[in-house]
Formats: sequence, C-alpha cells, structure tokens
Amino acid sequence: MPYAIAIIPARFASSRFPAKPLAPLLAKPMLQHVFQRCQESGAFEEIFVATEDERIAQAARHFGAKAIMTSADCTTGTERIAQALTHIACPKETLVVNVQGDEPAMPPAALRCLVQNFRPEWEMATLVRPLKPEENNNPNVVKVALSLDGRALYFSRAPIPYARAAANPPLQRWAHMGLYAYSPSALCLMAQHPPSPLEQTEMLEQLRALEMGFSCFCLPGDFSSVAVDTPEDVPLAEAALQNLLANPDAG
Repeated sequence: MPYAIAIIPARFASSRFPAKPLAPLLAKPMLQHVFQRCQESGAFEEIFVATEDERIAQAARHFGAKAIMTSADCTTGTERIAQALTHIACPKETLVVNVQGDEPAMPPAALRCLVQNFRPEWEMATLVRPLKPEENNNPNVVKVALSLDGRALYFSRAPIPYARAAANPPLQRWAHMGLYAYSPSALCLMAQHPPSPLEQTEMLEQLRALEMGFSCFCLPGDFSSVAVDTPEDVPLAEAALQNLLANPDAG
C-alpha cells in the first residue's frame, strides 16, 4: 500500500447539529468511532483530527488522536484538511485521505479499498456503491454518473442519469460514498480555488474538482455506511455500528 495518512475534519459549529463530532454513540463520542475505524483498517501511517474548536481537539487527544487546529473560516472539509496538511511532516508522495467525521460506521474494508487501489498517476479518487431504487429521489444520497474508464462525470443530488427509455440491459446506477483520497498537490490546488458554480448550486464540494478539470476516479464496492446529518440520524448510526461491530469482516 502507498504511504497514506487519514485526516478527519471535525467542525463544532454545525448549523443542523451543533457539537456533532462529540455526540455520544454507544457511549463514545462519534469522532472516536471514526478514529477507531481508521485504526482498524490498517491503511494509514498516521491519523489526524482537523478542527476549529479546542473542545473537539481535547476530546481527540483524550482517545489518542493527533489534533490539529485549523481556521474557523474553512468552508469545506477539503479546505480544512489542506490547511491541516501544512502542519504535517510527511513524504512528498503521501496519499491524503479525507475521512468524514460524521460516518462512524464506515467499514474499515472501504478505507483499505480506497488506499490499496489508488494509483500514483491519479489526482483524486473516491468510492461508489450500487444505488438502491428507493434512494433515487433522496437528495441526501448523492448520485454519480461514470465514464467508461471509471471517472466521475458528474455528482448530483438529483436522480442521474435521466432514463428517457428503458435501458437494455438495465443501467447500473451509483451512489457516492463521502470518502476521498488525494495527491497532496491536487488537494492544495482545490483548497486554494474559490467555491465553484456547480459546487455552490448542488452544495457538493467534489464538484469543485470536476469544474477545475481534475479527474476523480470512482472505485466500486458493496459497502454501506450511515452519515449523521441531524440528531434524528443517531439511532440509525448506532444500529449500523452495532452491526459492523458484530460483523467486523463485513463490507
């Protein structure tokens, strides 16, 4: 595997769920679960938490993570991990993985898949999974259309591609998993670029990379996770966690 580090962006001031990274799930802060999934993957040389709030930094240090303070002005996780990277001494060809701080049940196998399959010539990669029919019109499940060689053509909250007629054979539709791997140079260029029009329209930061002309390769897998966007998502995440902990080798 390449030399890889994980950076978990964790923001205290969430409008929909203040102090979300510290929300208790199965008697542990959500952020600690994310950290432990990174540890269990065995994919990373080092694991960091990037935050704007000392309360999150203190909690991270308490359970053994390395915390890096970043600016409260960071508008995306990409910007936060790029800023954190400037405080980390690592080899030039380090693979940087953005592990979302609100997905405590991210399977360790998914993290390994992303790191193991990243190619040195790539700028960026992410994971996709088969889209469930009931998710097609759910704006919280991000869809992605792929090129024949596996690059992302477009990400959207809308059901894409539009099926004007029945496809034969049926078209495979993909859901995006919010996990990114970057080359350090691509990460820094993305963070320096202002928010792009499509990014602002869909509220999807990965569209900035596509609008800048970067290639984002999508690795398919039958993985599942639960993102915690609001307090109402906590019971679903706890159920997913219990299932993952009971079946640690499952995707």
